[in-house]
Amino acid sequence: MPYPEPGIFNLEGQQQTSAYLPLQTRRGCPLDCSYCSMASIEGRMLRRRSTAAVAANLAKWVESGFSQVFFVDNTFNLSASYSIELCRRISETNLKINGRCIFYPGVVPRELVEAMSKAGCREVSLGFESGSENILQRMNKHFGIDKIREASRLLADVGIRRMGFLLLGGPGETKASVEESLSFADSLNLDSLKLTLGIRIYPQTNLARQAVDEGLIAMDDPLLLPRFYFVEELRPWLRETVAQWAKGRSNCYC
Repeated sequence: MPYPEPGIFNLEGQQQTSAYLPLQTRRGCPLDCSYCSMASIEGRMLRRRSTAAVAANLAKWVESGFSQVFFVDNTFNLSASYSIELCRRISETNLKINGRCIFYPGVVPRELVEAMSKAGCREVSLGFESGSENILQRMNKHFGIDKIREASRLLADVGIRRMGFLLLGGPGETKASVEESLSFADSLNLDSLKLTLGIRIYPQTNLARQAVDEGLIAMDDPLLLPRFYFVEELRPWLRETVAQWAKGRSNCYC
């Protein structure tokens, strides 16, 4: 399918806002995080547009007056080689953009973050979700805290802002693992941090299957209305603990 052309928007109105232009360069995700529905929506096989086609389309938007671009790929740096090539094309085309993307901590060569910075990437959503090795394994993450720390450092080294995320209260969560996560997030000196209490249950995920097994949701629940997995005994303590912890940190929001 072709990319949409700039003419679909009221350009005059859009250019006067701080809105980001959403741009997707690939679809599919093979990672199978326990709570994520992306594989059931887009499939597990990565399908990429040619980097030349992406850069050519992006050039049209920039020429029309857009400069802020959100690469909405589920994971921008899978694969790293494709992302490096894309960033180099953007740089070679001399496209002046202010970019942001969703970033996977498990695959972060220095060559990639340098190419991203040169291409105009200014912020990433660094999706690590926990600072506890045990919880990361339960979420089926394919990285540990050392990889997260390394990714965060490399991004900071090239001046790319880092927005971190913690999903607290999911399967296996304990007071100790929450405190581990909060302490770990603090140690990264992130530019911003989003904390979420409870994990939304989406259809056809491992989390949904676990919730059914535990009797938290019915097997035929379409989950169109939000349902959340939240370790019940942690509820009051977690809400109070996170509220107090975030109060003294201006980079945090819940």
